[in-house]
Amino acid sequence: MKIPRAPDTVKHGAAAGDAGRPLRPDWTVEQDWETYTQAEHASWKTLFERQSLLLQERASSEYLEGMRALPIGPEAIPDFRILSEVLMRHTGWQIVAVPGLLPDEVFFEHLANRRFPAGNFIRRAEELDYLEEPDVFHDVFGHVPMLMNPVMAEFIQAYGVGGLRAKALGGLPNLARVYWYTVEFGLVAQAGGLRIYGAGIASSHSESRFSLDDPSPNRISFDLERVMRTGYRIDDFQETYFVLDRMEDLLALDRIDFAPLYPRVKALSEVQPGVLLPTDRVFSRGTGAYHAGRRAR
Repeated sequence: MKIPRAPDTVKHGAAAGDAGRPLRPDWTVEQDWETYTQAEHASWKTLFERQSLLLQERASSEYLEGMRALPIGPEAIPDFRILSEVLMRHTGWQIVAVPGLLPDEVFFEHLANRRFPAGNFIRRAEELDYLEEPDVFHDVFGHVPMLMNPVMAEFIQAYGVGGLRAKALGGLPNLARVYWYTVEFGLVAQAGGLRIYGAGIASSHSESRFSLDDPSPNRISFDLERVMRTGYRIDDFQETYFVLDRMEDLLALDRIDFAPLYPRVKALSEVQPGVLLPTDRVFSRGTGAYHAGRRAR
């Protein structure tokens, strides 16, 4: 489901409504690449250039490798048809254009079949640092480089399959937290230190700095049940980031039967976003100063 947050971008997932129901049952539309204006391409160029520079020493090796292998550059908004040709050869994924937010079932159905829904619009120049819906910059610059990685390609497809099942079992809120703290806001430990692989961070100029540099948030080792119990911020920077020891750890989640986890997790207490537990393996203990200041104001 697509969930609103600020600053910068991000809604992940799907909630029907803003653009109205498209004519196609799968909610896809044409990207209409030829209709983008010079101003829209200029917005892409500004976002691409400043974020690419920032991520060189902050993004994971998998993200940077994916970006180098894709036909993405600053000159113009990428054409989904060309992106899909490259993705299909590498990991079997394709990009489909959508006009806005999607119903849960439609979103999961696309992922389960290796179709990644991407907004076909881009923020205006005055909205570069804040947008309520995920646009083409968030969806393509943030997500698509990681879809070139076989581990992430498998994981997101499995999430689509699991999302359809979780909705039937009443476990979708818990499963959505797994996506949120990995695909959208995940960090990974690599040789040079913690690195970004989540699209919500990678496409955000301010959160790319905050997630790695600011002393306020906690950074703790990823633990599945801990993540499924933990709330998240939809309106601001995260109070806690979960860190993978290596990207390959996501593959272990494909082999887990989530069905018995849902009632077990629901029986446990919810964990607030900024809380640390005695069992947490902590990379860095946050001061909480940023969010404490926001709450005080």
